[in-house]
Amino acid sequence: MSTQAVADIAVIGLAVMGQNLILNMNDNNFVVCAYNRTVSKVDDFLANEAKGTNIVGAHSIEEMCKKLKRPRKVMLMVKAGSAVDAFIEQILPYLEEGDIIIDGGNSHFPDTIRRTKELEAKGLYYVGAGVSGGEEGARYGPSIMPGGSIQAWEHVKPIFQAISAKVDGEPCCDWVGGTGAGHYVKMVHNGIEYGDMQLICEAYQILRDGLGLDHDEIGDIFDEWNKSELDSYLVEITRDIMKFKDTDGTALVAKIRDTAGQKGTGKWTAVSALDNGMPVTLIGEAVFARCLSALKDERLRASKILDGPKDVKFTGDKKEFVKQLGHALYASKIISYAQGFMLLREAAKENQWELNYGGIALMWRGGCIIRSVFLGDIRNAYQSDPKLESLLFDPFFQKALSRTHQDWRVVISQAVLLGIPTPAISTALAFYDGYRTGYLPANLLQAQRDYFGAHTYELLDKPGTYVHTNWTGKGGNVSSSTYIV
Repeated sequence: MSTQAVADIAVIGLAVMGQNLILNMNDNNFVVCAYNRTVSKVDDFLANEAKGTNIVGAHSIEEMCKKLKRPRKVMLMVKAGSAVDAFIEQILPYLEEGDIIIDGGNSHFPDTIRRTKELEAKGLYYVGAGVSGGEEGARYGPSIMPGGSIQAWEHVKPIFQAISAKVDGEPCCDWVGGTGAGHYVKMVHNGIEYGDMQLICEAYQILRDGLGLDHDEIGDIFDEWNKSELDSYLVEITRDIMKFKDTDGTALVAKIRDTAGQKGTGKWTAVSALDNGMPVTLIGEAVFARCLSALKDERLRASKILDGPKDVKFTGDKKEFVKQLGHALYASKIISYAQGFMLLREAAKENQWELNYGGIALMWRGGCIIRSVFLGDIRNAYQSDPKLESLLFDPFFQKALSRTHQDWRVVISQAVLLGIPTPAISTALAFYDGYRTGYLPANLLQAQRDYFGAHTYELLDKPGTYVHTNWTGKGGNVSSSTYIV
């Protein structure tokens, strides 16, 4: 087999995402070298899916590297974690200064920060690239979020921007930032995806259990919503799912067990929000909702013994309520994205990343799971003010919430009366009301902490000065060291 340097890039990992990215690269006139740890998969791929293409294969890491043009570009599409480190160790002996390793999996950003530093110390470049869009996106145009060694960007840019989704002719791929910025942005994308999906599920339950609509009727509502400001991939596929019939002619979705799984990126987002002290409440509730769904047996037992509203039916104007529910969904979605961008802003500060928030919104407009018309409005907000403190300070989103918040309150109130849980929709409104409240009851909380633990507090007229009060007359005046929680 020839070992001449013919390939523009190598891809390791021939699962569905890896195969589809390779075929996408081939369609865009790049020569790709395919490699898999189980080398028989390489031959199977070349004989079947890649038959008649310019794709070449390799049966060893050494052969793969010999087939690559300089600087060598090797993209890993393998399971996050130890597998990535193991492949890096195997590749290193065959690389030279200036060569590039790309991780296109869902790696945890601290791993990407570590790997970038370690490889740069060896004279190599590392790119942690978040890839979103599932199988179809990988094949025909994903959203790609690359970060890491900036020196690598000029070499991977032509490939990534060619294979990515396009919106208004612009690629849904641009440089995100240093070290782990690409994987961090992908992590937050996935967290927002968790939130979007949970919001849609809550709207579905309200329509199903609260209004008593059948799945065809619910599908029609999602179809209408998809022609409005809620136009998005997830609303579109929800419409299709509602309409999909099993072989007996009934809705297949009604037969699916109501326990949800997760791969960890939503949890990572929630943990990072806590680490950074950012109130990303909606994504947190979306993760917890999946955890609650997993307690199926307990929920079934609880459903027989725990009291709640009985035989309560919705008695209002259903058509008007559906409109209000659409507004509640839209308002909650705004909050979710506002929280996500708050987290990005704080993480950028913490890690000294220069994030382009408008660019990130553009990257999410096409190819990815959360793609929606709505992201164009986010991009416009950051184009108007690149240093925007919060999306909620942008005039467009202020007006949107001003016209929808009353309907949002009606929907939550009605859901409470019907006994239907709305953790994500409710927490979004709680955040909105908290964010617009100039004087929260945390003054009492600080007094309590000082009372039982001498943790001190600040006075309104003396910010920055911490004092302790002997609340009982018995505790003395010694205070504990100040800490922020």
